Amino acid sequence: MQIGPYKLANNLMLAPMAGVTDRPFRQLCRRMGAGLVVSEMLSSNPRVWKTAKSMSRMDHTGEDGIRSVQIAGADPELMAQAAQFNVGNGAQIIDINMGCPAKKVNKKLAGSALLQYPDLVESIIKAVVNAVDVPVTLKIRTGWNTDNRNGVEIARIAEQNGIQSLAVHGRTRACMYKGDAEYHTIRDIKGAVSIPVIANGDITSPEKAQHVLEYTGADGVMIGRGAQGNPWIFKQILHFLETGENLAPPLLSEQHQVLHEHVANVHAFYGDITGVRIARKHVGWYLAEHDKERQFRKTFNAIEQADAQLNALDDYFQSLQSRETRQISPAA
Repeated sequence: MQIGPYKLANNLMLAPMAGVTDRPFRQLCRRMGAGLVVSEMLSSNPRVWKTAKSMSRMDHTGEDGIRSVQIAGADPELMAQAAQFNVGNGAQIIDINMGCPAKKVNKKLAGSALLQYPDLVESIIKAVVNAVDVPVTLKIRTGWNTDNRNGVEIARIAEQNGIQSLAVHGRTRACMYKGDAEYHTIRDIKGAVSIPVIANGDITSPEKAQHVLEYTGADGVMIGRGAQGNPWIFKQILHFLETGENLAPPLLSEQHQVLHEHVANVHAFYGDITGVRIARKHVGWYLAEHDKERQFRKTFNAIEQADAQLNALDDYFQSLQSRETRQISPAA
């Protein structure tokens, strides 16, 4: 699919997730087959741009592929300035956040809170599109609550004012992440506009990706929580869509290699202290199936040194592989 002048390698995208889609994770998901990866949400408030958190979110050093940067805010002028600032910092696509349901974001009238105010939505989109020469995309939810699913109205406003691609999470703001995503509104949005529409929400398997694409008619899918601890999901979905067959799950040796490398990259990116803390949640996601009683995670989360974390992971996978070998070995 195409976004402005950029032709994507495929129609699978990594959703922007605060605290998750940092540079190490984006690079990993790109390598695993994502056609586009989107950065963590950046505030349009210039007073926070020099904080350590914002500086790390703006770091695209050495990244390959198209750089898509998401910005959030409620003031059209500040959003325009944020777009210009990030383009100056290397962004090739600017994505506007009107989908985040978090209270701390919504209380500032940003994120999905904006869906209540179509006129303000239009003002923000106009300001950002007119401020930069790169494609501007938009991420929304289906509406503010189940009685006000105005996704079609917002999508038409977006198309009329220069948005080049629209990602839609199949829940309202009031639904947060509860229940199941609904896709009929995404289908209605796809039928109402001619710009690319990307379906998002509860896409956790190749079969679900295919179902959502077929049901909604969407041009692509965006994967968020389904990629946490499972960056392989992109190559698995791609293989299934191309062949109709499931790709074999990664061997323990590959899981070990990828997780070790990911944690080492997190340490290198954030430094040993912050990196050790951030690595814990990723390890928890990766090992959710292996460590169902959370015994290893309890041990791992108490480790304070980067090298010790990597050594603990190596020892853990060695024990998993030994157990696997014993299970498949013929009885004596």
